[in-house]
Amino acid sequence: MTDDARFARLVSLACHDLRTPLATVFGFARMLERAGELDAQSVRFVGMISEGSAEMAGLLDELGVVARIEAGRWEPALVEVDTLDLASAGDERIAVTGRGETIETEPEAVRRALKALAIAAVRHGPVERVTWAVDGRELELAQVTPAAAPIVVGEEIRDLGALVANSVIETLGGSVALVGDRLRVSL
Repeated sequence: MTDDARFARLVSLACHDLRTPLATVFGFARMLERAGELDAQSVRFVGMISEGSAEMAGLLDELGVVARIEAGRWEPALVEVDTLDLASAGDERIAVTGRGETIETEPEAVRRALKALAIAAVRHGPVERVTWAVDGRELELAQVTPAAAPIVVGEEIRDLGALVANSVIETLGGSVALVGDRLRVSL
């Protein structure tokens, strides 16, 4: 086993093992929320613990996926889904226009990837809102500023979501490229 493959397996194992204590933290936070015996400040703090736990679980999921991809052990469950649906993130900072096409892919991973690319463009732009223009299998994200561009395409290692997104899309046979101030994703 190469050092890279060994490291990828180590990261995958760490992600798996970290989920148990994280689930404990999240579970106790939820129990405290439901008990209804907390003052307003404690309710707010427990809510922050719950939100942080959920965010950490998502980050561990993303890190686990990229570790499995790097180790050659990712086995995506392919199903038919519309590309317009994949781009619809349910986030007010991300608009979606155009027409979709039914493709066979791993929908949850691609949905998370497209959302992560859009959020990276917003966060590192900085811009308030971006738009996915969907044309069948081709999606274009506008506007990707010069500050965000190298981060969104994974040239600068500053955003885990964008790095994982690039890896997921490329592993599934797609591509991610900058075209002017737009990010073009082919699925």
